[in-house]
Amino acid sequence: MSTEPEPASEDTADAVDTGPKTPGTGNGAEPDTAGGEAPADGQAPGTEAADVGTGTEEAGQPAGDSADGDGAAGQVSEAEAELAAQRLVRERIERRKAEKQAPIGAGAKLSGTAADLLAAVRAVESGEKPAATVFGDPTPAPRRPAAEPVRQPQPAPAGTGAGPAGPAPETVEAVRRVLTEGGAPEALAGQAAALLGEGAQEALRTDPWQLLRVGGVRPEQADGFARALLGAACGPDDERRGRAITVWLLEQAALAGHTALELSRLTATLAQRGVPDPDAAVQSTLAEGEALAFQDALEETGVRPDNTPDASGGTQATEGTDEGEGEERPVRVLVGLERYALAEESLADGLARLVGSAPKQDGSAADWEQAAAGAQGTAADLIRAVAGHGLVLHTGGESALAEPAALLHAAHALGLRAWAAAPGLLGRDRFAALLGDLSSGTRPPGSTAPDSPAPDSPAPDDPVRVSTTPDGAVPAGPAAVVTLAGLLTGAEGPGRDADGALDLDLLVVLDAPQLDVESGALLAESLPDGARLVLAGDPAVLWSVGPGRVFADLLAARVCPQIASRRPDPGPLGELVSGIGIGELGQVEAPGKEVVIVPVRDAGEAVHRTVQLVADSVPRAIGVPAEETQVITTGHGGAAGTRVLNAALKERLNPGPGRFGGFDPGDRVVHSPAPGRTLPGRVVKADADGLHLSCAGEAVVVPKERVEQSVRHGWALTAHQAVGGRWPAVVVVLPGDAAQTLSRPWVYTAFGRAARHLSVVHGVEQALPRAVAETPAKPRTTRLPVLLAPQVPVAD
Repeated sequence: MSTEPEPASEDTADAVDTGPKTPGTGNGAEPDTAGGEAPADGQAPGTEAADVGTGTEEAGQPAGDSADGDGAAGQVSEAEAELAAQRLVRERIERRKAEKQAPIGAGAKLSGTAADLLAAVRAVESGEKPAATVFGDPTPAPRRPAAEPVRQPQPAPAGTGAGPAGPAPETVEAVRRVLTEGGAPEALAGQAAALLGEGAQEALRTDPWQLLRVGGVRPEQADGFARALLGAACGPDDERRGRAITVWLLEQAALAGHTALELSRLTATLAQRGVPDPDAAVQSTLAEGEALAFQDALEETGVRPDNTPDASGGTQATEGTDEGEGEERPVRVLVGLERYALAEESLADGLARLVGSAPKQDGSAADWEQAAAGAQGTAADLIRAVAGHGLVLHTGGESALAEPAALLHAAHALGLRAWAAAPGLLGRDRFAALLGDLSSGTRPPGSTAPDSPAPDSPAPDDPVRVSTTPDGAVPAGPAAVVTLAGLLTGAEGPGRDADGALDLDLLVVLDAPQLDVESGALLAESLPDGARLVLAGDPAVLWSVGPGRVFADLLAARVCPQIASRRPDPGPLGELVSGIGIGELGQVEAPGKEVVIVPVRDAGEAVHRTVQLVADSVPRAIGVPAEETQVITTGHGGAAGTRVLNAALKERLNPGPGRFGGFDPGDRVVHSPAPGRTLPGRVVKADADGLHLSCAGEAVVVPKERVEQSVRHGWALTAHQAVGGRWPAVVVVLPGDAAQTLSRPWVYTAFGRAARHLSVVHGVEQALPRAVAETPAKPRTTRLPVLLAPQVPVAD
């Protein structure tokens, strides 16, 4: 790689705290709903990450986003339809769980009273009783037959006026009066009324700590609100306070990616939050049904599950000392919110159904083998695995995408209804372009013809051969690439059959590490019996914004075939990113200036050099115009975050007065219709209907009241927002105050977004190689492997 020195600026800048800001509710300060900073995994503005180990980068959506979609008045937007469908499916899942008479063998809701549970747990922790006498030694549940899935209903068609309605104006006004009386910002009235429903004002008067349900509100602010309303009746030992803080901590854990927390970790954090009796707080929360408790029997004594953090609470494990009694199995007690617990259990059931049911016989074994013979290397392995299994995992980098593409072509040639789905527009369009290249016989951009590749070890730049039809033509598959949200809501894709299942035979989910437990549950429940599901992605990138680590958990569980691509990404960029993936940040030869390091001394210089690179240096030296160059930085706040960088880039690339809520026609933006979803686009115009955008060629209208919350400028993105995308040139900005936020997955993701050129504005010195070598992904506590274990045997 080359280094491009520049004359140093005379100015110096103090380190800027890029941590999350705190909206003042207890003291009457207005919250930063337009631009509050949020941590890496989708944490809301103003929430605290220290308790559950979140990062500091907001993921995928502007701060203050609600779950409501955008669209013209009287219509149901894609996001609204998705959320409505999710609610209906969750209701069905809950009813199905309630109807089950037997407990779930892999980890069920504890029976008896919450007090009995806590007493039993404490008895194990103190050593008074062995784990086996308290929890028993659950026998492994037999493998369950494939069950009929819960079908996701079709969303109401656009224009019907159906969809979630907002709170009544009189309710909002009543809540506003209560907030004013308690010294909280009036701006929270709409959110509080929507969350607490009719009678929200009485709910807040009766239990002021319910204000913690509003995103961005922290316990100390809710305490101030409660003191103003309750006076002398307010105290730290109030049972209502303990319940509210317990639920709040579980919500923060979900924002950090956990689907549940270990009981000991939860009680320890409650104590840190000033709850005098953490056990009683958890007991009250469980008794009120605001959370669920689980005990999971693990496989080996004394072994902590791979996805459970080492600090703040441990697995409840007791080893038997009497050889006649044998070793007791370790047990961990978890507490989680119902929605994520039910989603994870539903996901496990759906995946077990896919693994346990025979794939639909489309073509003979000879036909599948012929299709595999027409592919090359691990693409052939993937086709053979899919021929005989309902669930297959595929791992690899950017070049490996050619193998799922070859699979889709082979499936179409066999007559299967095969589709691919990506979490976002960036991934969808990237894969659609690759499919088009293979269909037309052209090579992916930047590839060159190999001399004589070995059949089993294709050269890095050699495109995968695809199967042909009997007449020798390459089957040009239909437009079979959709977004995952569009597929689940019916806005894109094949639609649903008479039973409500997706009308397809094979589904390839791209960028699978971005799949969270709720989306995964919806997907698994929507697949028909006999369908084949392929989860494909790069396991080294950042995990999902939502809770869970579905792809990583399935890789660890080994319940289905796993095909690891042998196709490395080519060139200096491929070499650099591959090294980062194994924890090594080495220098690479970059004769064509594929990688350039730009050292800077402070954040101000970092902003100046970034604008210079995008507007002048990269277009002149590399030939990539500014509109095809993407800037990636560590967060939204700080002196070199997305806000500052976007303001500087707008001033240089598309100056204007920002007369449409800070935006002008031609501005590059990202629109977040729902938390965790990012749609890149450009501003077209604005009128009485709202801000008109063009996102991947589709017209989107954002109502004016939603613009501030759901639209940001998009010349600079966070790494989470950029996942799934790939640009000809990328400028990664690493100011000095970003050193504490870096990790190997973050660096791998950010650097891997560049196709031809990568510039690194480098101000973190040795923090960068140290993060690559020593800072892996933060662990997440999940239950999926434990839930799958008794249902699906480990694959050979």
